[in-house]
This record gives sequence, C-alpha cells and structure tokens, in this order.
Amino acid sequence: MALLNGLAADEESSAVLHEPLLLRRSRSNTTSQIAIVGSNPCPIESLDYEFSAAFVVFATSNLGLTLSASLITAFIAPEAAGSGIPEVKAYLNGVDAPAIFSFRTLLVKIVGSILAVSSSLNIGKAGPMVHTGACIAAIMGQGGSKKFRLTWKWLQVFKNDRDRRDLVTCGSAAGIAAAFRAPVGGVLFALEEMASWWRSALLWRAFFTTAVVAIVLRALVDVCLRGECGLFGKGGLIMYDVTSENISYHLSDVPPVLLLAVIGGILGSVYNHLLNKLLQIYNLINRKGTAYKIILACVISISTSCLLFGLPWIASCRPCPSDTSEPCPTIGRSGNYKKFQCPPGYYNDLASLFFNTNDDAIKNLFSKDTDTEFHRTSMLLFFATCFLLSTFSYGIVVPAGLFVPVIVTGAAYGRLVGMCVGSTNLNHGLFAVLGSASLLGGSMRMTVSLCVIILELTDNLLLLPLIMIVLLISKTVADVFNGNIYDLIMTLKGFPYLEAHAEPYMRQLTVGDVVTGPLQIFHGIEKVGNIVHVLKTTGHNGFPVVDEPPLSSSPVLFGLIVRAHLITLLKKKSFLTTPTLLGSDAFSQFSADDFAKKGLDHGDQIGDIELSEEELDMFVDLHPFTNTSPYTVVETMSLSKALILFREVGLRHLLVIPKVSGRVPVVGILTRHDFMPNHILNLHPRLLRSRWRRLRFPLPRLS
Repeated sequence: MALLNGLAADEESSAVLHEPLLLRRSRSNTTSQIAIVGSNPCPIESLDYEFSAAFVVFATSNLGLTLSASLITAFIAPEAAGSGIPEVKAYLNGVDAPAIFSFRTLLVKIVGSILAVSSSLNIGKAGPMVHTGACIAAIMGQGGSKKFRLTWKWLQVFKNDRDRRDLVTCGSAAGIAAAFRAPVGGVLFALEEMASWWRSALLWRAFFTTAVVAIVLRALVDVCLRGECGLFGKGGLIMYDVTSENISYHLSDVPPVLLLAVIGGILGSVYNHLLNKLLQIYNLINRKGTAYKIILACVISISTSCLLFGLPWIASCRPCPSDTSEPCPTIGRSGNYKKFQCPPGYYNDLASLFFNTNDDAIKNLFSKDTDTEFHRTSMLLFFATCFLLSTFSYGIVVPAGLFVPVIVTGAAYGRLVGMCVGSTNLNHGLFAVLGSASLLGGSMRMTVSLCVIILELTDNLLLLPLIMIVLLISKTVADVFNGNIYDLIMTLKGFPYLEAHAEPYMRQLTVGDVVTGPLQIFHGIEKVGNIVHVLKTTGHNGFPVVDEPPLSSSPVLFGLIVRAHLITLLKKKSFLTTPTLLGSDAFSQFSADDFAKKGLDHGDQIGDIELSEEELDMFVDLHPFTNTSPYTVVETMSLSKALILFREVGLRHLLVIPKVSGRVPVVGILTRHDFMPNHILNLHPRLLRSRWRRLRFPLPRLS
C-alpha cells in the first residue's frame, strides 16, 4: 500500500504544467523597442512570436487531459470524482456508500488524478492520495477483488468490520504521508480529521504505515537524485526550505501575524461558503446527465487556460536577480523564472507562478531571500485567480483535491500581507507560510495535524509558536460563520455524519419525540409474499421481529433482522409450506459466507430475485437468522444520551421500546438519520428559536 501511494505521489508531482513551447523567434530581422507595461518601463523585443499557436497548443492539451479524466470518471467510476476525503471520513463514521472502495474506483482515481493534475486545473493531489490509500486498504481488508480475480487467502483474517475500518484509517494516513512526505502529519491527520473511533493499537499501526511510506519515498527520491527519473519528482523529504540563518522575531512582529490570522479565518469561511454554493449549482447541472458533466469540465478547462495564458500579459517584466542559482530567464518545462513575452535578462513573475507545478509555485512563494522577486500587483492577481479557480475547479467530474490549492492561495495571501506590512523581522517567504496556515485553518478547521504537516514541509521549528497561534485564531474565527469544508461537502452528498457531541437542544427531547412511522414489523414465521412486498416498497435496512400467540403468551420483541439477510433467505428459497419452526435444521442450506458482507459494491437487490406465485404463498422461519440481542432504549430516554450510545457503540439501528408494558413490544426504530439536526428541527420547528442553539453568524446569501 505504501509503495503504490509513493509511486502515485511521485507520478502526480511530476505532472508539469508546460510553458508554451511555440514561443519562437521569426526568421526575419527585427528591432528592439521600449513598451510601457503597467507603470514600469520595461524593454521588450518586437518579435514575431507565434502566441496564437502557442495558446491553441496550451489550451488543447489541457482540454484533452481534462476530457480524458472526465470521460473515464463519468463512465467507469463516478465515485472517483472529487477529493475522496468526505467519502472516507463518512465511511469511518459508519456511512458505507456503495462502490467508493472498489477496484474500479481505485484505478480511475489513480489515472484520473494524474490526468487532471496535469491539465493545469487548480486542483490538488492530497485528497485523491487519501482516497487511493483508503481504497487499497479496503480491498486488502476484503481479501482482494473477486470480480478482477485478485484475491489472497491470507487476507481473509482482516475480513471484519473493525479490521477493515482500521486498515482504511491507516490507508488515509498513508495518503497524506505520501502526498506531503509528512509521516507524522499523516498519523495526526487520520486521528484529528478522519477517524471517529480511535484506540492505542490503531496509533502504532498508523505510525508503522506512514513510516514505511517515508522509507519508500526516501528510496524513490534517492533514485531521482541520481538522475534516473528524468522529469519526475525531485527533492528530499523536506519539500520547501524556508530556513534562514538569522531568523528571529520580536513582540512587535506579532500584531501583523494576528491580523493575518483573523483575515485568513474570514477568507477561509468565505471560501467554504462560495464553494458550498457552487457545488449546489454543479449538482443541479450534473443531475441533467453525463453529457452535462463532461461539458462543465471542458468549460472550466478552457476558462482556466484563458486565464493562465492571458493574465501574465498584464504583469510587468522584472530584471533577473544577480544571485540566482538557476538560469534566468528559463524557457521550457522547468525553471522558476519564466520569460514569456519578456526580453533577455528579464522574467515575468506572474507567468513564473502560473506556468509551473503547484509544488514549485509553493516553493517559490515559501522561499527565503525572495522579497524582491514578485510585484505586489502580480501577487494580488495570482491570489485572486487561485482563490476563484480553486472553487470553480472543484466539483467537476474529475478526481480533485483541495489541500494544495488552499496552500497555494494561502501562500499568495500571506506574501501579499508581507508586502503590505513592509519592513519586519519576518521575510515574505515566512509570511507565505503563515498565510497558508491561516487559510488552511479557516477552511479545513484542523490544528495539530496541519501544524505538524507544515513543519514537516518547511523544516522550520522557529515558526512553531506563530503557526500554532495562526491556526488557532483562524479556526476560531471561521467557526463563527460555518463548518469545515469536508463537513459541508458531506452534507451536500447526503452523508448522515454523526458529530462527537450532541446539539444543546437535544437535551430537551426524548427518543420518542423523533420516532417516525409507520414501523414495519415481521412475525417470527412470516409469509414470503409479505417479506417481498415490504422490501420492495420500503428502503429500510432493519426490521423488528415480534412473536405473537401461539408462539408466545403475548406479543414480545424477539430481535432484529437486516435486509441483506432477508434477501439471502429469499435467494436460497429455504421456504416452508406450513408456518412451523425449523429447529436445528435451519442452517443446513447455509454457510457463514452466505451472510457475510458482499464485497465493496452494491450487493444483491430484491429486484434480482424471481419468485413464483406458489413460492410467494409459502413461509419463512426468521428465528434462527434474527439478532436476538439488539440494543434497545426506553422511549423516555434523553435524545442526547441515545446519540452518545448510538455513536460510541457504532450502531446502525437502535430499537425503541415502550415504558409501560401491555402495549406493542416496540414503538420505533432509530437510525442515524433520526439524529440529524435537519430532521429534528423539521419535526420541532420551535427549536429554531431556542436559546440553546449554537451561536453562528450566517454569511450573506448569494443573489
């Protein structure tokens, strides 16, 4: 798993955003002239560059890569679209969405993310890497893929819900470790953001996984350092060196940092709000059909190409620094001083950021001793463009992450703040690091894991106190307005995610206040036709089984049976002609594998089973296949206590029994949907005005 994560990380980081290669000089002799660009006079040569042809090649190649990624995603594995972190986080909370960890999804996620990252879209690789690691882990926990004939018997030992959940948690940690070369940050990310249940054994397992990832990455980096990788990934475990020999800061440097953190928190909440609204619009478009999904992706690709190619013409040409360690200007696929339309000895600072990989752009912004390399106008344009493109690019039908675009946007914001503040003990590169931390904290709402990831990226412990303060302040400010970006995406996708805490108004309610009907109940010996009718007309997954006379003296709750087991009974056609008990012969036609979870796909459906009229009039004894010890609560129990029980035990169904005997033995059944705030507030609108609701200021609506 770590090896595949490492290879995918290196392949994605190697996707180079090529500068147009057709910018070549005409054979005719030309003269030089002076042109005024912006407010600065800069000499440019009146050369007959084929900029139109260069733009066509640039836009066409980007469109082709985007189209390829969207086609394989839309037609082969729609579950691979987007980041994947919300799906993995929901799974670890108990929401098992179909096909999110299938082998088909894994292949499309890897190939699609490489194509999408290479297509100049302002998207990242961290989210797809997390999903990739989780897919590999889930397939291992399932024993392999029977559909593709990739199974291993020795993996059958992990074929249970707890081990599969632990493996997925370790896989998500490995994804972050591979994407950012941050092994400790990966463990803390899985602990802080992904896992809903954590235990000490899982800690060392996740740590071991990320340690293996670090070793594999180190080996691959060594191969690349020997020049055996060509254009593929370079650098060590420390990706961005921002260390300065004489770095120091004083109390007078703290106020600008605090202001940066507050504004970063506001920007992060605005970013989440804007992305949430755009995703709602994208959902309306995507529901119209696959063709609309692909057209939307192509429109975003063409718009991105136009912005990336057109905006550098606004920027001014800057003279090459005399102390640079690389050629300036550089023309081609690598280099941090892009010439674009500038004459020899000059470079275009905005083109140097646009026509580069996200990793190299971050390196340019984080680098020390680069205070004079970027103009304030160029940095403002770069920040605004990244902010908008990162929101518009996420949500199209390609694998796309949010981590790296937020880091790039935050780095531009931080460097812009450093330019506005002026002379301080902190250089612009350090302001860029703090800006990334503030926007990450305002959008992702993580603290410890982000702090460690940034430290592992930059290898600068002297910034630790400032990074901690920035993350805490930006998160606190952003929490006033809305939730973190992954929670908002989960809500849009309809995942009923259970928070670790109960909302204050839940203390005023009992479980009986949220139970809704009608309740579908099966008898201990049930008619086949009734079972088929209930399964076809309802979407419930759990059904109480009740015994009535003559099987018992009074109605009594026998247990709970789930939909998957009922479908198995119907599929095997273990029917009775008369309503009698099966006894010890119940399992003669069944094995344990018949009732095991059916892989990572949709499983058997009731519509796939064909039954004759004669079979529909027969009976099934449900007693041997019923869970006789389901969790139950009295109808007067506090809803907040029931939520804690439901979440901590990891339940799917919670039966509600009456307080007074003599009534029906079960009055309802609670699922995670019954604990959702929207469901509760729809049932009890008066709670909307309750003073016990959490204080939160809504952002203004978009017209």
